[in-house]
Amino acid sequence: MTDQITAELRALEPLFHVVPAGSAREQVSELVAEEFWEIGASGAIYSREAVIDALAERGETPNDANWEVSDFAARELADGLWLATYQLVQDAGRTSRRTTIWRRVDGRWAAEFHQGTLI
Repeated sequence: MTDQITAELRALEPLFHVVPAGSAREQVSELVAEEFWEIGASGAIYSREAVIDALAERGETPNDANWEVSDFAARELADGLWLATYQLVQDAGRTSRRTTIWRRVDGRWAAEFHQGTLI
């Protein structure tokens, strides 16, 4: 079960980094919980709407060709609540550790929290 969940979350996690052009706003809105919030790599706190706006804008001019995810892992925190962790290397060697808390409700995943920490 853990391998299946890890694969599902690994497929969803690029949401925060690789946003397809077009319907980015709708796609992101469906995958983030109403209570979602983020602590960015800068340490700034972002609301759900601020993150959706930023990702929708990023989807208009993608710049993620050289981004690399490694060390991806998923751990169950409680029934239906999972923590995804990984390392992200972006252009120019900017490396961060990322965490996202995902909740599964009615067979659908929704991110509740995301954090990036520069390393």
